[in-house]
Amino acid sequence: MRVLVTGATGFIGNHLVQALLANKISVIATYRNEDSVGIPSWSADVEWRRLDIFDPPPSPFTTLGSPDAMIHLAWHGLPNYNEDFHLTRNLPADRALLGSMITGGLRHLLVTGTCLEYGMAEGELSEDMETAPPTCYAQAKKLLFESLSKLAPKQGCVFQWARLFYTFGEGQNPRSLFAQLQTALDAGDTNFNMSGGQQIRDYLPVKQLANHLVSIVTQRTFSGIINVCSGERKTVLQLVEEYIRAQNGSIALNLGHYPYPDYEPFRFWGDSRKLNMILEAQSHVRSNEGRGA
Repeated sequence: MRVLVTGATGFIGNHLVQALLANKISVIATYRNEDSVGIPSWSADVEWRRLDIFDPPPSPFTTLGSPDAMIHLAWHGLPNYNEDFHLTRNLPADRALLGSMITGGLRHLLVTGTCLEYGMAEGELSEDMETAPPTCYAQAKKLLFESLSKLAPKQGCVFQWARLFYTFGEGQNPRSLFAQLQTALDAGDTNFNMSGGQQIRDYLPVKQLANHLVSIVTQRTFSGIINVCSGERKTVLQLVEEYIRAQNGSIALNLGHYPYPDYEPFRFWGDSRKLNMILEAQSHVRSNEGRGA
């Protein structure tokens, strides 16, 4: 199996490529800037293809190696969730590229979405819920999903929309909560400023998320929207305290320093039942393969 990965050198992409290679899957990684090609530790283990999403080649499917499957992670401009360019620039560029890939011959496409598509709904969020995203970023993702979900079946393309919840780990955006916390711990700071910490969230370590994406793309039975989440509800304060303990760290938390975000609900987590069915099915497949069945 040959899988094309856009955004391969990004936070999630870096871990995803490593997980694909660990599963003996051939990877085609795209790059926009040649300087990024030699940076990852896995650079020599993949096939590199240049891609500018805003100026794609006329026949992207063949130009990008005619892959068996494509995982589309790339998305510009995050974490600026409320900027218009998500709708005016990113959305049409992604529609054009992915539409051309599908009509050009791609038969399996996995695109990452966001839990922010659910909008301000609270509680457990399941894939069949209505979405009403308030931010430009999530609105653009919702519109992209709707467009691709109409096109893909007509072309005989398996289409999977991995709706990602929150993640953390090595290589994350330095402005993210856990990256800032790790920086403070590394610096030996005595205090860490954060919100009140009582909002409920659903977080996954990025290596686990990457393995889940591999399980999704290596099967064709489950398609459509798939929540990629832990299914566990925890307060941000709990998560922060667990992280500090895991790092054997010690730092005083200055709770309430920052206000709660106004673009997401106060308490939400993902319904992981569909994801768990995929993981269980893939576990059986790998077990049978290991026995030579």
